[in-house]
Amino acid sequence: MTRYTVHFTGHVQGVGFRLTTCNVARDFLVAGTVRNLSDGRVELIAEGAPDQVKGLVDAVKDRMNDHIQKATVDESPATGEFGEPVFGGVRVAY
Repeated sequence: MTRYTVHFTGHVQGVGFRLTTCNVARDFLVAGTVRNLSDGRVELIAEGAPDQVKGLVDAVKDRMNDHIQKATVDESPATGEFGEPVFGGVRVAY
């Protein structure tokens, strides 16, 4: 199990980014959160099998490409903080 912490920059707030990320996550066995940051970025934290987490991040990048200027990915071991990965296991955090 792996954990990706991804910070998206660009015009990523106010464009349905969090909802889109949750919808995209329905196709992947993952657990995590997506939230707006006060500095204008969006943060996605996702845990699961490496292929599932990478697939989610790639799918979000593809779907939201017009709004993303940069995506920074940090990979680390999963902590289990969000429970077991399930299809659509990404929730909006506030």
